[in-house]
Amino acid sequence: MAASENKQDQKVTAAVDMLNGPLKEIRVSPQLNENIRTMKSLFEKDETFILREVETQSQPSVKFALVYCAGMVDSAIIGDNIIRPLTAAKLSDTGKNLYETVLTEILYIHNPTAASGFQDIVEAVTSGDTALFIPQSREALILGTQGFPLRGIEEPAGESILSGPKEGFCESMVTNLSFIHRRLRTNDLKMEMRVFGSRTRTKACICYLRQLVKPAILNELIRRLDTINIDGVLDANYLNELIRDNPLSPFRCTGYTERPDVVVGKLLEGRIAIFLDGTPVVLTVPYLFIENFQSNEDYYLNFYYTSFSRMLRIAGFLVTITVPALYLAVTTHHQQLLPTPLLINITNERLNVPFPMWLELLALLLAFDVLRETGIRMPSGVGQAMSVVGALVLGTAAVEAKIASSLVIIVVALSGITSLLIPKLNAPNIIVRLFLFACASLEGLPGFAMGCIIILIHILSLKSLGVWQVSASGNMNFQHNKDILFRAPLWKMQERPDSIATGKKRMASRKRGWWR
Repeated sequence: MAASENKQDQKVTAAVDMLNGPLKEIRVSPQLNENIRTMKSLFEKDETFILREVETQSQPSVKFALVYCAGMVDSAIIGDNIIRPLTAAKLSDTGKNLYETVLTEILYIHNPTAASGFQDIVEAVTSGDTALFIPQSREALILGTQGFPLRGIEEPAGESILSGPKEGFCESMVTNLSFIHRRLRTNDLKMEMRVFGSRTRTKACICYLRQLVKPAILNELIRRLDTINIDGVLDANYLNELIRDNPLSPFRCTGYTERPDVVVGKLLEGRIAIFLDGTPVVLTVPYLFIENFQSNEDYYLNFYYTSFSRMLRIAGFLVTITVPALYLAVTTHHQQLLPTPLLINITNERLNVPFPMWLELLALLLAFDVLRETGIRMPSGVGQAMSVVGALVLGTAAVEAKIASSLVIIVVALSGITSLLIPKLNAPNIIVRLFLFACASLEGLPGFAMGCIIILIHILSLKSLGVWQVSASGNMNFQHNKDILFRAPLWKMQERPDSIATGKKRMASRKRGWWR
């Protein structure tokens, strides 16, 4: 007996040292004491680890062992649905049928699962479940007892809208998946589970509609996810950076959102959603470049207004990345293109400014970005006041101190304000704007044109899971362009994107009536 105990202790010690490797090899023993020693060794120096032995009143010789983590379980469920039934049970057979008796006749827990290896048991216990060890059984029961506090359901601060659903995802993946089930009441909705991180063992879910998703895209996503080898996954961006097509591109290759209605809309178009436990952010793939200018509110308001708003966002993107570079190129390299009165005004404004034009413009662009980042990081009320007051005070003081000209202030403000129209492109805007700024400062308009060509070629080369983000087919069919520059009426949006969806193409239609 002592030899067998020594052997089990050696296996446990090796498993603890090597973490997730040998731990998979340790199996549940039919001896309750060996299982207790194994769990105590695995959770050594963990004060939140609770191991409680329970015996039945009718037969004190029959003992069970409960294992859970304090603060992650619902104590009422453990007391009323597990411990009380076990202590009050009248067992007539303590042989090989004890496991089945406990499972089917004693416990008041829905959907208990069996685990024969300690790897599964450790993952269950650390995620808020309770493990029940039964004597003379080579399997432990995993009981759902999660009860840790979660953030309430509220509208995402970064995706607030005027009209439409106000729900947002939280940090519980189970709760987030329930939002999708509530909106898609069909058995065609499929959810495949994965685990990422050799130490964090973070659960993830791949969600899609089987009849709409393209098998090639789904298989490519699964292939990329299966190649991930990392210690821990704490946020959806970990997966984003590991599976994206263009890892060095400043532009997105995967979509992300915190709104259930957005995810459902993407699924109905044939896309795939990736949920991760512990974060409210959900990834969606494939991702098209036009999605940077789309908003879920576009489909909740009149199509005339939303079409105008979308074209305004596209124009804002072009303005924010080009205006500083164009101003610098014209005023420093091509003054002959300016009207004489305007050139005289610019010259008079710059007479007392001691810095060259490129340095003046660059400093103000960076100052605006600093104010914007400060406003984001600080509490909402204070941050907004500081960004507005800071911009006004610094701009006025810079002009009065002859550090910057008033026209440069206008150019920087125009570029900064238009960037707020497209929050999905905040980071790319900064990089692209500085790149075009550098091109224009070196070569003027030819350099600016060359920079624009480079950016355009890069955008046209972007892929998401092998799907081109920008289609260059030149197809002028209405159904191929119904949701790009403008948003067509819902009854005209009859087909899903060919590059993403498969199966049934029709999305919406209506019977002809008096409006024919």
